[in-house]
Order: sequence, then structure tokens, then C-alpha cells
Amino acid sequence: MLLRLLLCFFLAAALVPARAAALRIDTALTADGDSARFPAGAPLRSVSLPDDWSRSRPGSSGPVWYRVSFEAFGTPQNGDLAALYVEHVCTNLEVFLNGKLVHSGGRMEEPLTHNCNHPQLVPLPAGLINPGQNLIDIKVVGYRLAQVGSRTRAGGISELYTGAQSELQWRYARQNTINIALPEAVGATLLLMGSFMFVLGFINRRESYLAYFGALSIGWAVIDARLWLSVLPISNAAAEFLVGTMLSFITLAAIQFLLRYAKLRIRFVDRGLFVQCAAMALGLFIAGPNRLHQSVGFWQALFACELFAAALLHLQVLRREESPSFWPMAAGLATLALAGAIELAGQQRGTEPLLAHLAHLVPPVMFVLLGLRLVQQHGRALQASELDRAQLELRVREATAEIERNFQQLAELRVEQVTERERKRIAADLHDDLGAKLLTIVHTSESDRISTLAREALEEMRLSVRGLTGRAVRLCDALGDWRAEVVSRLAQAGIEAEWTAPEDLPQMLPARAFVQTTRILREATSNIIKHSKASRCSIVCRVVDGDFQAVVQDNGEGIPLELEGRLDHGHGMASMKHRAKQLQGQCLVESSPGYGTVIRLTVPLDRAPELHPR
Repeated sequence: MLLRLLLCFFLAAALVPARAAALRIDTALTADGDSARFPAGAPLRSVSLPDDWSRSRPGSSGPVWYRVSFEAFGTPQNGDLAALYVEHVCTNLEVFLNGKLVHSGGRMEEPLTHNCNHPQLVPLPAGLINPGQNLIDIKVVGYRLAQVGSRTRAGGISELYTGAQSELQWRYARQNTINIALPEAVGATLLLMGSFMFVLGFINRRESYLAYFGALSIGWAVIDARLWLSVLPISNAAAEFLVGTMLSFITLAAIQFLLRYAKLRIRFVDRGLFVQCAAMALGLFIAGPNRLHQSVGFWQALFACELFAAALLHLQVLRREESPSFWPMAAGLATLALAGAIELAGQQRGTEPLLAHLAHLVPPVMFVLLGLRLVQQHGRALQASELDRAQLELRVREATAEIERNFQQLAELRVEQVTERERKRIAADLHDDLGAKLLTIVHTSESDRISTLAREALEEMRLSVRGLTGRAVRLCDALGDWRAEVVSRLAQAGIEAEWTAPEDLPQMLPARAFVQTTRILREATSNIIKHSKASRCSIVCRVVDGDFQAVVQDNGEGIPLELEGRLDHGHGMASMKHRAKQLQGQCLVESSPGYGTVIRLTVPLDRAPELHPR
């Protein structure tokens, strides 16, 4: 909407040279009086238009009558009417054509209708226009300079234009766009954006500058409403007091925005600005409505100095930090300063020229642009924050998983340590108590049977103790122990034994694997001695692809037919296979009646688990 209005304005401005010129009236007769018609008996004097009451009649608050004359325009073309155009009148007016009321701007009594920024296009009825000279009387009511905060709201009237209504319409449309439509659209945009940013900054306390900028935008939109609102429900004194005090809050918001945006927080400034707001309100109240202009002028000068100092400090911080926002902020602040100087010059002239009107639009437009930039920066910061938060959550999850893994490992290590101590204690008890007693039985028993059983139990106990201690065994040493035991037992049973194994193997055999393999070989040897009726047995040991392999083959009778298909039962076969499976290996039995038995044992050396024998 704002861009559409700006486009319409520039198109209208481009068409200005093509329009026919209207009659410009720059002198008028004036008379003072609050009568219903032009005071005929009052003293008259000639004034130049525009007429600023603060210069032509200081201290006067009207009403003032203006009388001008014009020649009839001739026969209107295409039904076009004659019209009177008043670009600026403050505060309100009534227009009389040849003594007849043809237009009223609104209330002529307190509270007056506020038409200072509303251009007036008054159609002049053809039935009231005389063929020769015609008189236009204008009654103007307003306020003296001391009763308003800005000179632009003091009583006065601009030059007048008469001519065909179609020729004056473009002037009226252009000025109405600049004075009313654009400020209204920009103010509505500023109010909505300021409210959003105030809430955004209030929620995100770390970005409090957004809240101050929102307050600045809302305050400026409220003050700018004075430009296009013509009817107020309160008196002029109350309205001027509120507008004046609002300046102090706008200054507070602007200074705090500049400081907070530069990441500065000065405690005495925070307190001083609030004290200043209260001091200004109290000062205006004490000064009263008849000294309002001087009081507001003093505070405006003070606020300008404060804003200038805050702007310099803001730019100094941005420059020191080499912020990319330095040049945009410098250009924006310089533009605002130039617009303020132009508007001040327009106020000093008594009426606002076109340049001053456009300059008054610059601050809210700059606020809108700056607000959009702040929202964009906030959006990018929020996006970056969300990305950082996601990365942080990922890192937290990874750290949590790592902590849980470490805790589990520590717990397992603690359990392992406790288990290791308990195993060593049990092993020590077995060795010291049970071993000593078994050894005593071996040496003192008179029965060979009991002595033999005690010796076997002692060997089994020693094997269990070795497994409990958990110490790994060199494979070559284990092969030596196995060879000595197996060959010895087979020889005692009258069975010829052939042992084949590498002599030097560097691999280490975990205690668990050593114990279980020893028991598998013992069980296999026992089966050969007790059941095979073999006369010869060969044992071949080797290491293939990281696996220890042992092949035990006899030339006995083999597995009986009644056990065929059930090799997992009887003769300790199930126990052998179960032990091999615990080592993540396998034990295969191949046999047929009359052809002996082959036992193939495979134990992975690199994957053998460090478990403990049962």
C-alpha cells in the first residue's frame, strides 16, 4: 500500500507541468472578530499570504476573517465547477461566497477540528457566482504560538488558488497524498511493525534493543497520528501536553535502542532517562498551556543534543568493532539528521513547503526500513541459533552416549576386577586347602585305587586353579603339557600314540581356551582308552588361519550302530561339543563301525573369549 501511494504521488508530480495554471491569490484583507459574517464595521488591513499569526499578529488566537475577490471564470466547460484551493489552514475554517456559507472544515469551537495538515478544496456553486466581481470570505480559528508545541500547528493560512475544479484537483490530490495518505499508511505500518518488535524484544531479553525500537516506532506512529487525525476527543491543551510528553519517551526509546544495539548499558543513563521523562511532564504541567511552546522548544533542544551524543557513541562502537552495520547506520542517522534540519527550517518559515512535508516522511520511512533490516538480522540470528542448537544437541547426544559407554565399561571393569579377586581367592582356597588334602591322600593312602582317584582329582583341581587365575599360556607350552599327558595315558593303556605338532608357536592361548581344550583332549583320550579297543592313535596339531586345530584319530571299532545318529549322546561327545562351542569353535566327530573314530577340534585363537571355566 505504501509503495502504491508513493507511485501515485510521483506520477501526479510528473504531470504537474502539463496542467493549466490556476489563479494564485497572495494578498487579502483581514479583520478580527467572532461574528457569523464578515465584520463590515471592523478595521481592515491588507496582509500577504501565506499569513503566519505568530508574525503578523503575535499573541492572537483568532478568529480572523480573510476577504479576497476574483473575476467570474466564464461559462464552465463540461459541467466543471469553479473551486477554491487552500493548501494549509490552521486550525479550521469556514468559506463564504458572496456572503453565503459554502464550506465548513468542522468544529469552530473548542475542541476545534484539526485541519492543519488537511488541504481544502472548496467547490464554488455556479449559482452563487456573480458575472463580475465576487467576494470570498474565510473565517479562520486557531491557536497562538505559545499554546502549541510546533510552529506548524500555530494559527495561519497559506496562499489561495482559484480556478476550475479540474485544474485544482491535482494540487489537492498531491498534497493530500503527502500530508494525509502517506503518513497514515506509514504510521499504520510503523505501528504494526513496532508492536511486533516490542513483543519480540520483550520475550527475548538478550535482544532488548528490539523492544526499544518497537517502543520508538509505536511512539512515532502515535505522534504522527496528529498529522492526519482531524477530530480529537480532548482539548488542544491536553493534546499538546500529551504530544510533548510523548517526545521524552520517544527520546528514551531512541537512545536506549542506539546503546543496546551497540551492546552498551550505562546505568546512570537508564535511570536518568526515566527521571527526564518525569521532569518534562512536570515542567510542562507547571509551565501551563500558555507557555507550552517555549517549554517544548527547550526540551527539544536538549533531546537533540542527547540523541546526537548517543548516535556518535553508537557509531564509535560499531567502527571500533569493525561491524558491517557501521555504514548503513551512519547513512541512516545522517539522513534523519538532514530531515530534521529541513523540517526545522520549514517550521521557522511558518508554513511547511513541499520539501518540509517530504522531510517529515523521512523518519518513519527510515524506521520502517531499519525495522525490516532488524527483523532480517533477527531471523538470520534465529536460524543460526537453531542450527547451533541442533549441533549442540547432537554433540550432547554423542557425549551422553560416550559417557554411557565409558560408564558401562567402567562397570564391567569393576565387575571384572571383583570377579578376578574372587576367582583368585577361590583358586587359593582350592590350592591351599583342597590341594593339600588331596596330596596327603595320594601319599598316605594304602589303597592304589584311592591313591589314583586322589591323584586324578588333584590334577583336575590344578587345571581348574589354572583356569581361575586367568593367566594366558603360550601355545607351545600348552602343546607340551597336552603331549605329555595324552601320550602317557595312551601308553599306560597299551595304545601306540603318534603326536605331530609344530615346535615353536608364538601364539598365546587364553586360560579359558587352555582349560577347555585340555578337558576336550582328556575326554577324547578317555573315550579311546575305555571304548575304542584301538591299538593305535594319532594326534595332529597345527595352526591354520588363526585357528588352532587338533585331529585325534584311532583305529578302533568306532561308534556302535545303536548310537548312530546320536553322536551327541554318550561317550562325553555332548560335553566335548559344548566346550568347543563355548570357545566359539567346533568339535566334529566322524565314525563308523569297524573304521575307528576321528575327532576334529577347531578353536579360534584370536576370538577365544576370556571367560572362566565351570
